[in-house]
Amino acid sequence: MAYVQNIVRCSMKALTRNTTIVSTKNLSNISHRQRYGKINSPSEQLLRTFSVGTVLQEDVRVTFLRANGEKIQAKGKVGDTLLDVVVNSHIDLDGFGACEGTLTCSTCHLIFKAEDFEKLPDKASDEELDMLDLAYELTDTSRLGCQITLTKDMDGLEVKVPATINDVRSA
Repeated sequence: MAYVQNIVRCSMKALTRNTTIVSTKNLSNISHRQRYGKINSPSEQLLRTFSVGTVLQEDVRVTFLRANGEKIQAKGKVGDTLLDVVVNSHIDLDGFGACEGTLTCSTCHLIFKAEDFEKLPDKASDEELDMLDLAYELTDTSRLGCQITLTKDMDGLEVKVPATINDVRSA
């Protein structure tokens, strides 16, 4: 898994430099669906192959609203997850994203406004719903930040961060 994460990090750096990365190591272990088909889980997302040309990554503004009313403004790029925005912006949300987006905890639980929730491009998978069932302050508009990929249309998004987290892995 660390090898794949390093490929992704290098690939993302290359995207910003407009260079091409070709890596064939361990590709025989990756299924056709993981290479070319629909990707549903974070571990499969890491296995995406990258095609690089001229890439213009637009900024997407996101505001995280803490339970105490504090607003934290950050920027991500189209294609980043909300977990990526928190990590890359060095936002201090205690325990947020403890499983690093592997869909094995509920620490990146976020609450969306109803109108924003309805506009999300993808619905929650069964695995995400299972993790959400274990989250504190669960609402009908709750999602895990690691599963929400930013699009251009999400610019100005505001999400509520619950007051407490539940890391189901420690249970």
